[in-house]
Amino acid sequence: MKIIDGTNAILGRLASYAAKESLQGEEVVILNSEKVIITGNKKNIKEKFLQKRRRVGSIQVGPKISRASERIVKRTIRGMLPNYREGRGREAFKRIKCFKGIPKEFADKKMIKSGKEKTKKFIKVEDLK
Repeated sequence: MKIIDGTNAILGRLASYAAKESLQGEEVVILNSEKVIITGNKKNIKEKFLQKRRRVGSIQVGPKISRASERIVKRTIRGMLPNYREGRGREAFKRIKCFKGIPKEFADKKMIKSGKEKTKKFIKVEDLK
């Protein structure tokens, strides 16, 4: 089981690492998913996210994009898996868990620190709401 601390981790790099590990059969747990950062222009990132949320169609139909930070991170990882609806992509997606903060069961476990120094242009996942 790989436990990853998402503080100051870049979303795309974290997602690709988690996807690779889960495809190889590892359980992947991502903690502090609200502190994961997305690099780029804040205004553009927020605008794109809100545009995706608006593109829903009727109440019963359409892609429902959650505002919860752990769901945003998990959805990004899902996009890096091969066909998440069947086969090995589905099995790999089941092995990924994302949490907001640090639950008690993982508080004393050893974590992989993935974040480095921050760039100038970024936005945290929790600020997308």
